[in-house]
Amino acid sequence: MMFISLLLFVFRIVCLPLCVLCGHLYKVMRVYNTYKVDMYNRQCMAMQGKLVVFRVYKNTKDGVKTSPTFINRFVQKFYGQDTTSHKGKYRFHRRGLMEDIAHIKLIRGVIIVKVSDLEKVLNFLNAYNAEVYIRDVTLTPEDEKNLNKENT
Repeated sequence: MMFISLLLFVFRIVCLPLCVLCGHLYKVMRVYNTYKVDMYNRQCMAMQGKLVVFRVYKNTKDGVKTSPTFINRFVQKFYGQDTTSHKGKYRFHRRGLMEDIAHIKLIRGVIIVKVSDLEKVLNFLNAYNAEVYIRDVTLTPEDEKNLNKENT
């Protein structure tokens, strides 16, 4: 993005005055404006994400209380968890679904994911009968950079 801005700056300073002298101002401005609009459209299309808000009920719809073990299992499988066994002798990490999906966790139960990863997240949340709300969001350049990072 920085390279494109630099290229446009050089174009305005160097090429535009030379073309004015040659009498090609209209043609150059048409090409420049078309390029600028095309770059704007690419940015707007690439910066879409999905905001997912979810809640796993403490009580089921039947009025039966959900056990803390059920909630803990959900968190383990969704986010992943460091665990120990034999009174801290062995330490290991249980991988969760979100470790394989680029996401931004805003607060508890609110995440932003790419449109392409939304279906995986929804399938998992539906398996746990979670209450889910989804909205389209326009990502900031920083958010887009975080979502496009390779997972390590």
